[in-house]
Amino acid sequence: MKILIATDGSNEATAAVESANRFLNAVNRDVDLLSVAPKLRRKEPHRNGYEKRALREMTLSFDQARAIIGPKCAEIHEFKEFGSAAGIIVNRAEDYDLTVIGAKGRGTAGEVGLGPVASRVAEHALGPVLIARAMKSEPGNFRVLAAVDGSTASLHAIETLGELFDLTSAEVCLMHVVETPWVELAPEEEWVTYSEEDKENSESGTWEQELVREGETILEQARDALRPHRVSTVTRSEQGNPANEILSEAERGQYDLIVLGATGVRDLKHQMLGSVSSKIAWNAPCSVLIVREPE
Repeated sequence: MKILIATDGSNEATAAVESANRFLNAVNRDVDLLSVAPKLRRKEPHRNGYEKRALREMTLSFDQARAIIGPKCAEIHEFKEFGSAAGIIVNRAEDYDLTVIGAKGRGTAGEVGLGPVASRVAEHALGPVLIARAMKSEPGNFRVLAAVDGSTASLHAIETLGELFDLTSAEVCLMHVVETPWVELAPEEEWVTYSEEDKENSESGTWEQELVREGETILEQARDALRPHRVSTVTRSEQGNPANEILSEAERGQYDLIVLGATGVRDLKHQMLGSVSSKIAWNAPCSVLIVREPE
């Protein structure tokens, strides 16, 4: 498998390399390290001195990454470029099985959210993207929360997890969230005042029960997709807002990785994450694997 790891030598980038090194399979892993520095205008004073300093910093960031990856990689290649970091990473991402990037880069303030480069890569990259953050689990195991909704993107994300990640010592929870019906079918009555029996017998109640049964089928499909990889899984079904429920479970369960399938508008000009994937990528307390719906 071909892995692209973008690094700028920052603490966040170093944590991303460490997490990716623990997550990914060591078998047939080829890694390309990429570091991008802003490009100065031609007439910018001291341009030569800037480029020499930037190249030295890139070399240091590669040395740090190599020391972390160690012997767990078949080959490591290095690429130094000047220009738009987000643009260069996005353009390269389609040629790789996985692109790894830290949630924030050098000079980006704040403890939550995504930096501008990670945000653009997550939104526009066509290949799978791992937004890697520092892990909570001790070495030797990690916890995975895989959100499934029955979409093609969701199933593709589960397949990518099984193919690229070393799950031999992982705890995997497959989670499905049923969005609670919000349409009030009786205009003159409040849904919240219905008794449980009224809800079950109403059209919305019947629909909600059907969604729950559908969720059970979706969870079983996800389990089937992971069975060839001999992964032990548990399942969890919740009702409510998908993004909120997934983020709450990730925080409560101290997970190291959230796995998501991303759907959204895709045309020749742009690609956009779905609202659920975008919210989770921004607010997750852990690493997030985003896998787009295959074309």
